[in-house]
Amino acid sequence: MEVFSFKLRGAYNMMAKLSQEQLDRGVICSSAGNHAQGVALSARRLGCDAVIVMPVTTPEIKWRSVERLGATVVLKGDSYDEAQSYAKLRCEQESRTFIPPFDHPDIIAGQGTVGMEIVRQLQGPLHAIFVPVGGGGLIAGIAAYVKRVRPEVKIIGVEPSDANAMALSLSHGQRVMLEHVGGFADGVAVKVVGEETFRLCQELVDGIVLVSRDAICASIKDMFEENRNILEPAGALALAGAEAYCKYYGLKGETLVAISSGANMNFDRLRLVTELADVGRKREAVLATFLPEVQGSFKKFAELVGPMNITEFKYRYDSNGKEALVLYSVGIYTDLELRAMMERMESSKLKTVNLTSNDLAKDHLRYFIGGRSEVKDELVYRFIFPERPGTLMQFLDALSPRWNISLFHYRAQGETGANVLVGIQVPPEDLDEFRSRADNLGYEYMSEMNNEIYNLLLRNPKA
Repeated sequence: MEVFSFKLRGAYNMMAKLSQEQLDRGVICSSAGNHAQGVALSARRLGCDAVIVMPVTTPEIKWRSVERLGATVVLKGDSYDEAQSYAKLRCEQESRTFIPPFDHPDIIAGQGTVGMEIVRQLQGPLHAIFVPVGGGGLIAGIAAYVKRVRPEVKIIGVEPSDANAMALSLSHGQRVMLEHVGGFADGVAVKVVGEETFRLCQELVDGIVLVSRDAICASIKDMFEENRNILEPAGALALAGAEAYCKYYGLKGETLVAISSGANMNFDRLRLVTELADVGRKREAVLATFLPEVQGSFKKFAELVGPMNITEFKYRYDSNGKEALVLYSVGIYTDLELRAMMERMESSKLKTVNLTSNDLAKDHLRYFIGGRSEVKDELVYRFIFPERPGTLMQFLDALSPRWNISLFHYRAQGETGANVLVGIQVPPEDLDEFRSRADNLGYEYMSEMNNEIYNLLLRNPKA
């Protein structure tokens, strides 16, 4: 298979129905990933010209692969929305046919062939099919077919907890646009679901399961260890959802299908997957303990950890403090073992905090050593930097030297952009100006001032 994704099905189904006149005028689409490759390959097979508009932040490996399939790649805009606006404008100017990624009956029907194959190949009892959900094209197509021929089979969508546009839309009874969307599972990072896909999902889908980034990473690792296949995050989404569903309902002895929808994994993201996979399977916990700065406290700490295996440890002496902050990870096997260790710490008056479920701690704060500080007028934000040259200078030009940067930690996440934690000293009277400059920068950002872990680990308790 040349594109390693189901997206080819919908693109080809729609394009194969175009008239010869429409094919002669060519097609155009906007995409940062799998849909682009599906359209490019379909165009090559049908002998028509294809223009693929991709954001300038698209990694070279992705747009080169589209070019190899014979399409013309145009890099335009910093985001998918900007690329789409340009594609639709050029579509009108050149009288091309726009091939949408999910919200079109022919696209939905093409994706639905996955459901047809499942039903044909699996003749026995089937409890549920788990489907990754972005814009909704795949799940709408599968549900439309399966519910017609096997109505007893449950169709369950799976979304990342930070990209849950379909779950919110179904809950509110209308399409909801997300203000922020998590980009780790970029294949399903959609701010608003399609109009037609939502209508079908309202009628046919039995429910949505939300899963964490850690759970997705754990499923990627499981698939590799069991089958030696590496799925992209969106491709492992349904597997993570099926496991969460079985665990929640205590399901045993039933036949389930989880659709692994894509294998276009960027190599540079494997590091993050490796770090989080054991957390997702509860094989590792990330913790912080406050130790008194006295001789022998380190040895006492090690004794209290007991039989637990320490997999990571960070400590730095703080000459100005009475207690030191230790950041560490332990290999765990049961919740009972972890709870027992934390109780040993607390009974010895060593305050211990479980950071395992806090993304701010795992992405940034676990790398900080040196203790807490009192920084006047400090604001702490997380920014998503586009992965392209010059983004750091653009950020600094907007905010520095107007205000002093007091903290900075950069964490690359592949093509989805870098996750950057920034501390900046902004007096109260400058808040409006700061927000205006940050908004005009065009990067997604969010405040972490109310994150309890930031306040616990980095802020001086006297501040």
